[in-house]
Amino acid sequence: MKEKKFFISSSIPYVNAEPHLGHAQEFIEADIIARYRRLMDDTVFFLSGTDDNAQKNVQAAESAGIPVADYVNKHAKEFIDLEKRLNISNDYFIQTSVDPRHRDGAQKLWRACKPEDIYKKSYKGMYCLGCEEFKTEADLVNGECPEHPGKKLEEVEEENYFFKLSNYQSKLKNLVESDELQIIPQTRKNEVLSFINSGLEDFSISRSVARTKGWGIPVPDDETQTMYVWFDALSNYITALGYSDDGADYEKFWKESNERVHVIGKGISRFHTIYWPAMLLSTGVRLPSKVFVHGYITVGGQKMSKTIGNVIDPNVVIDEYGADAFRYYMARHISPFDDGDFTMEKFKEVYNANLANGLGNLSARIMKMAQDNLDEPVKVDNYGYTFQDGYIDESLSEYKINMAMEYIWSKIGDLDREITEKRPFSLLKESPETAKEIIVNLVLNLYRVGCMLQPFLPETADLIINATRINKKPENLFPRKD
Repeated sequence: MKEKKFFISSSIPYVNAEPHLGHAQEFIEADIIARYRRLMDDTVFFLSGTDDNAQKNVQAAESAGIPVADYVNKHAKEFIDLEKRLNISNDYFIQTSVDPRHRDGAQKLWRACKPEDIYKKSYKGMYCLGCEEFKTEADLVNGECPEHPGKKLEEVEEENYFFKLSNYQSKLKNLVESDELQIIPQTRKNEVLSFINSGLEDFSISRSVARTKGWGIPVPDDETQTMYVWFDALSNYITALGYSDDGADYEKFWKESNERVHVIGKGISRFHTIYWPAMLLSTGVRLPSKVFVHGYITVGGQKMSKTIGNVIDPNVVIDEYGADAFRYYMARHISPFDDGDFTMEKFKEVYNANLANGLGNLSARIMKMAQDNLDEPVKVDNYGYTFQDGYIDESLSEYKINMAMEYIWSKIGDLDREITEKRPFSLLKESPETAKEIIVNLVLNLYRVGCMLQPFLPETADLIINATRINKKPENLFPRKD
């Protein structure tokens, strides 16, 4: 069978603040898809990282009174640590300010653009530091950036390099309409097409060294200019693979890959579905094949905000409930496509109902019956779930992560009903062989649930699978929280 090569990336967050629920959501979603594709026998490269070269990082470091390099390194470590705590299976983590290949790769991409696509001009406009983007009147709501309400826009006037995005309007429209560049879900695809049809304007791809205070990647052959964060940041998807020197990973996972998928939040959809493909078209570099766009997480129905005081640190949730419980909530109870809500009250409720009293209790009941009544372990390994054929494959192929989880929990419900209806524990005296047959079937189906859970709750899946193999009741998987 020919090797299938699959590339997937999360976006690279700014490191001007600590990781929040939205970052964790994206890491988990990308990780579920990466783990699933490995189970499908694909060869996977899963990339994550941090965007260090933004102006907002410079300002945050100044406010903290520490050198920019020290500031971004400190916060980058927080993202690395969160990914480890969440059991994220990324193959590489790129930190754009220190990665040795990133600077060379970003400059190579700039030089590879067609000469007619880059030009220099003076410009005056309203700049949103939160988005790291100039805004037009059409972008604003009540004079404010809708992504960062309450934050005053900065009027900026300077000479920068611009990218002639207008050269690629027709080509981009065809790519998106035909799904050659597939945008998931359809609602986001429609938004992108609407933006393209409204007319594409050229966009700035550099900032003055004076304004960036020398932090960032220099524009090739112009010491007065620094690469604009998005030209620099977007290139990470190929610089991390070794684009600068046509490395083996770049050849394998970008030039030769079957799929190249970006997992991003809706606030940066335009950059990944319009600006990034246009840059690649100019350079002749292959485009991504899919962009999966997720929504935002609200807390108690409100946007997360330090001002409101409703920001929840994912580490706090993990400390009390564990990584898999957090992964479970994000995978099943947060829509992959629309905005989702999180409160500790909701989390605790579903934790007790679906994990402590649900999966955890079910696993303990089945394996206690097996441990006490079966003479040897059930031969489970020939009865695993085949991801190549099933509802989970169909759901995850369409990035419907929550639907895959609903299916698994329907199987957990089936096992609960089977125990209630067949009552194997009551049959042990009057019909022990029948009872043992029922218990064996329960173990086999619990093993199958464990296999299905592997991309979603990897530690729990391993504990369940191992318990069925050695015929032993697992330790309390999800202790009830009162």
